[in-house]
Amino acid sequence: MRYHRPRYLEDDAPASMPPALSRRTIRTTLGALMFATLVGAYPRTPLPGHPFRLRAAYGQLERGEIDAAGFRSVQDDLIRELVAEQEAAGLEPLTDGGIRAEDPLTYVARGLEGFEISGLLRYFDTNTYFRQPRAIAEPRWTRPITVEDWRFAASTTKKAVKQNVIGPYTLGRLSDAGEIAQQRLTLALAEALNHELHALAAAGCPLIQVDEDGATLIGEDREQRALFREAQRILLDGFGSNGTHVSLAITMGNADKAGEDTIFDAPYASYLFDLIAGPDNWRLIARAPGERGIICGVVDARNTALDTKEVLIWAAHYAASTGGRGLARVGLSPSASLEYLPRDRALAKIKVLGEAARLAAMAPSEELAQALDPRAVDIRSAAFGRYAPTARKAAEEAQAAQPAEELA
Repeated sequence: MRYHRPRYLEDDAPASMPPALSRRTIRTTLGALMFATLVGAYPRTPLPGHPFRLRAAYGQLERGEIDAAGFRSVQDDLIRELVAEQEAAGLEPLTDGGIRAEDPLTYVARGLEGFEISGLLRYFDTNTYFRQPRAIAEPRWTRPITVEDWRFAASTTKKAVKQNVIGPYTLGRLSDAGEIAQQRLTLALAEALNHELHALAAAGCPLIQVDEDGATLIGEDREQRALFREAQRILLDGFGSNGTHVSLAITMGNADKAGEDTIFDAPYASYLFDLIAGPDNWRLIARAPGERGIICGVVDARNTALDTKEVLIWAAHYAASTGGRGLARVGLSPSASLEYLPRDRALAKIKVLGEAARLAAMAPSEELAQALDPRAVDIRSAAFGRYAPTARKAAEEAQAAQPAEELA
């Protein structure tokens, strides 16, 4: 199967990309500097002391006091706010925080022909629920789903903005296949979503993140491994040499049992792994091709406690050491969506994330030495994204912290 450019793109695609969203921009972001980025959604709740305008607008929409355009305007304001928040924290590429998507699956499923939306199900072990798509026919792509969302977010900043798209394996695995077998549904989704990726690329989107949390469910099942590989190949047909950076993100657990041959088969330019819920994903990082990028998901997205920047820097340098990769092909991110956290805690976490990326990129210097506590990293716990000193080290640190008169 080869990608055929839809007529829609011939008529409506911009003649050229805005300068701020050029291929050079994304090469700078992902090819010359350590970087930090979100995985996906960001809290929609306001910072303490501020009104919850989005919730109020939703109530107004339900009561008929505003129309869809009015509600979208409120979303626009929040997206501007969140993009500025990420930019101030030192993140890039930026995202729109997933503000327009009601959940990870439904938004895309509604945009495809062939689905009806049914009851609520829990998304893995999170407090997020999604309305399960049910296939009533082979899914078909008829129009862009996320392009206008990306265009708006990109218009609010001069920094590079990426777009998330749910992957075909995850959407196929978590949907009700109805009368269609899972394999047929998944491959049809891969072909449909290939059109969506090409629509984003034609619009100028420099980086597309494909979210495949379903990879954590593959394990050692040979049929599922083969289905995942085939779906990714179809999805990425036409990519690899067109200048668009396509990244694969896997969160919500370990995917190492699927095997590196499964995960690294398709020509993704980079991979984002959850290293908090999936610490065994370090095994995949160690075996990833050296020319491909790695984004370490080491900021705990399910815990309000602030992360230790020394641990984040350790993770970046360890990933850089694998396969001769180098820091230019390494980034840092949360372990998953931050939408589960209070807004102020999420903001504090992305500030640490941005600072860690800045420090990790620095050559040894007095500034770097003063910014880091060398006692803060224990190799046995750093891989889990936290500082948990050994019993011996904990005893030594406790003794060192005692007042001098107690030690006499």
